[in-house]
Amino acid sequence: MRPHEMEVYGTVKVGERGQVVIPVGARSKLGIKAGDSLLVISTPHNDGLAMIKAEIVREMIGKMNLGLSQIEGEGTRKPSKKKRR
Repeated sequence: MRPHEMEVYGTVKVGERGQVVIPVGARSKLGIKAGDSLLVISTPHNDGLAMIKAEIVREMIGKMNLGLSQIEGEGTRKPSKKKRR
């Protein structure tokens, strides 16, 4: 499989309580372990679901916040005078 290509891991059935079992191949490849938190989102046309590890989302948001603060700071920063030791 090439990078950035979707992979199908199989089909699952929804239980009475709305639970599904993530196929072992997907859990192994994506590093999903018991107790991990997953963010469940709808697809753009509301015809399916996608799941992503919550820790990945936190990391992405952190990087985006850092990038935004760097962009916002570019116009207001004054050149700093570095002290020599």
